Amino acid sequence: MANLSLRVLMVALPAGALLLSSCATVSPESRLRTGLIEAGLSPRMARCMSQRMADRLSLIQLRRLQSLASIRKSRMEEMTVDRFLYKVRALEDPEIFMVTSKAAIVCAIS
Repeated sequence: MANLSLRVLMVALPAGALLLSSCATVSPESRLRTGLIEAGLSPRMARCMSQRMADRLSLIQLRRLQSLASIRKSRMEEMTVDRFLYKVRALEDPEIFMVTSKAAIVCAIS
């Protein structure tokens, strides 16, 4: 009986740890929203844009966008959407620019 309990415990502990770690992962949309805020966009604009962008860009493209979060570190004021799109265009990925600019336009007028 004790041997069976030990086997169950050996299986249950790793499975439980795996389930807990999957709960702790952050969604791409959430990471994108945080990155947009860190880049200097307002929380409202970042939330709106991330909802529209997360499903339309690949993980590699989302990681490239993460590099823009360091922009604001040199300036502490809020970044304008126009200035942000200028930085996005510098990534030289037409799809990233198109998806980001469409999201910015829709979110600016909504």
